[in-house]
Amino acid sequence: MQIGLDSFAAAAPDPATGIAPDGYERLQHLLEEIELADQVGLDVFGLGEHHRPEFLDSAPSVILAAAAARTKNIRLTSAVTVLSAADPVRVFQNYATLDLLSGGRAEIVAGRGSFIESFPLFGLKLEDYDALFAEKLDLLLKIRESTHVHWTGNHRAALTGQGVYPRPLQNPLPVWLGVGGTPASFVRAGTLGLPLMVAIIGGEPHRFRPLIELYREAYHRAGHPPAGMKVGIHALGYVAATDRQAADDFFPGYAEAFTKIGKERGWPPVTRSQFEALRGPTGALIVGDVEKVVAKILRMHESLGGIARLSFQMSVAALPHAKMMDAIRILGEQVAPALRQSLPENMPA
Repeated sequence: MQIGLDSFAAAAPDPATGIAPDGYERLQHLLEEIELADQVGLDVFGLGEHHRPEFLDSAPSVILAAAAARTKNIRLTSAVTVLSAADPVRVFQNYATLDLLSGGRAEIVAGRGSFIESFPLFGLKLEDYDALFAEKLDLLLKIRESTHVHWTGNHRAALTGQGVYPRPLQNPLPVWLGVGGTPASFVRAGTLGLPLMVAIIGGEPHRFRPLIELYREAYHRAGHPPAGMKVGIHALGYVAATDRQAADDFFPGYAEAFTKIGKERGWPPVTRSQFEALRGPTGALIVGDVEKVVAKILRMHESLGGIARLSFQMSVAALPHAKMMDAIRILGEQVAPALRQSLPENMPA
């Protein structure tokens, strides 16, 4: 099992002090976090894409390119690229360039995103939400397959054999499909033969098993090579020296972030009791000490029929940089080795 981190480059105020880092400081800290993740042997670092004031990740490929110059082994991926609001030609060019800079470590996780700010920002219609994504994913995969592309769609000018450059070092450039809870999205990933990245941020992870089985069934039905069928999980998580410290560190920023989002979506404020329930054995939050975190990931692996990758999302809790660095060390030096020892058949080649 690959273990990694996802970040939204959150620049929210520290819940304890009310002080927000400036953009320069936050991005310098983020690069230090990616560099440390590489040094302690984590497998992958993903960067989201948002167009909101509390996040600094509107140009993730630029940040990942800076990280490529400071790392040697860790894979660098989007998490996710909001493909509905992007030009697939530019997305491919950006990540092909990242692949060359990093020596073949770039990946794309393509998704529709969970926020809608990019639609008015780029002059798109929200009613075209799914049509835009389906069409642009089709084009991205065609560009991945061939340098010279012939393609026609409804939301972008046609390509009539133009070349798309540069070409990446990896052939093909890895593209995962990022999904939430829509059955059609799971089936689409399987039908296209793409690895699946599932965002599980609430509820009970085992409830996603039927959706993941839809993916596996569609994948087999389409006749794709078995080696390409992978399930990854994006989960909110954090690890500290003790279980209580992990909970006390993570809760304030988590509650503030999700209460704010909840106001936009009609959700009630987050309570400590809800948080603790989600930290329980069957809940979605992977927050605790090493023993608890390892046990929970192993339970999730079993309940979902096997996981190829688990990416922790810690930045949403607006944790101080020092605590993030401590957590990354623990993940790389204690959590990842324990999981690899327990699941040797799932170690990356």
